[in-house]
Amino acid sequence: MKRVTLITGGQRSGKSSYAEKMALSLDANPVYLATSRVWDEEHRKRIEKHKANRGSEWVNIEEDKALSKHDLNGKTILIDCVTLWATNFFFDLDSDVETSLALLKREFDSFTSQDASFIFVTNEIGMGEMPQNELQRKFSDLQGWFNQYIAANADDVFLMVSGIPVKVK
Repeated sequence: MKRVTLITGGQRSGKSSYAEKMALSLDANPVYLATSRVWDEEHRKRIEKHKANRGSEWVNIEEDKALSKHDLNGKTILIDCVTLWATNFFFDLDSDVETSLALLKREFDSFTSQDASFIFVTNEIGMGEMPQNELQRKFSDLQGWFNQYIAANADDVFLMVSGIPVKVK
């Protein structure tokens, strides 16, 4: 049953909506694993709106780093999103790209060793202009390398373009 799908694209490209439809087509009660921390009041409201829009068929789990501590064998899990998950490691480790990437890969491997269907949502932040400062460039590198790692280990990869899924792998 194990299957890993990666859905990537730009901001507001339709990634999460597509991932939610996919998860619901595979399981009547999928798991929504949210990786975001609450940064401020506007962000808290955004998170609450997302939760309310999902509906009661979802099992909601909030986990900012240690995804593998959850036993989700036999489930369909939507992980939203890789970018925020990577952000948590990056800032907790004082912007250390090498250590963050190593820990993210280890956690990804441990988490996806379960017999489940995984749908990862991520952002293609490197498709825009060159980041303005060193911190942004470091994170863009981390995100790009981690996206490549997930894609290499995924069964399917979709790029969302203006709400249209394009199968890449």
